[in-house]
Amino acid sequence: MVVVYGIRERLDPVKARLSDIIHGCMQSVLGLPEDKRAHRFIPLAAEDFYYPGGRTDAYTVIEINMMSGRRIETQKALIKALFQEIEAHLSISPIDIEITIKEQAPYQWGFRGITGDEAKNLGYKVDV
Repeated sequence: MVVVYGIRERLDPVKARLSDIIHGCMQSVLGLPEDKRAHRFIPLAAEDFYYPGGRTDAYTVIEINMMSGRRIETQKALIKALFQEIEAHLSISPIDIEITIKEQAPYQWGFRGITGDEAKNLGYKVDV
């Protein structure tokens, strides 16, 4: 699952395209299938979103939650692909993008009435 935070006036106009970019990167780097998109957008009022100095009102936070198992190189490739594609397609500078990957053990995920470690037919590999 991906959660994206930003100032409403900047995030709302680009969230559909941003979702496409994020999912495209997750497909190409992680091998996720088309139907595994799970994105949540949290548009905030400017007075409710404090961000570091040296950033603009385009500052966007992307939190990626995933089951553990991806190699460090794969995770770094995902982060770099996101920086590159977001800048290329939305003109948001990497200085205004913050990305975190939060990993949880498969047994800590619940979906389809089972836990992640019980799933046998995900349709994609976790150990990439």
